Amino acid sequence: MNQVSDRRRHRLRRWLYRGGRPNWLARAMNRISAWQFSAGFLAPGNWITLEVAGRRTGRTVSFPVVAVDHDGRRYLVSMLGEQANWVRNVRAAAGRAVLRHGRRRPVLLVEEPVERRAPILRHYLEKAPGARPHLPVPRGAPLAEFAQIAAAYPVFRVLPRSAS
Repeated sequence: MNQVSDRRRHRLRRWLYRGGRPNWLARAMNRISAWQFSAGFLAPGNWITLEVAGRRTGRTVSFPVVAVDHDGRRYLVSMLGEQANWVRNVRAAAGRAVLRHGRRRPVLLVEEPVERRAPILRHYLEKAPGARPHLPVPRGAPLAEFAQIAAAYPVFRVLPRSAS
């Protein structure tokens, strides 16, 4: 890709999530992506749908996310930072959620301490190209740069949970 098209794509993604919140178009695209990821339709295995109880309504809310495997563990990263709705809902639900990609898997999401996030964030940027405009560190930057932003970007380790 040339530099001009990269800048346009970056500006579009920033517009879709201005202020860290999805606009009307991003919400519509997220609904379609959540369906696509949960069905496993034309989506890589790490593109999944996160289902969690809404913190206000209690109704199940679906979010398309990219899971990243690092050092033998699976993680979810909030590309929009602390204020992302799914992060707030997961915290309110004490980490209880469901991941879908073809089938439903009940999981427990455990927040990683800030000091462990940097290598996961760096790996996440390699695997989730859509997240690159949202993190203020370029892909491949030194680990120290990721450590500087780690407190602002929640990372959750995915653990299996019984269906009950």
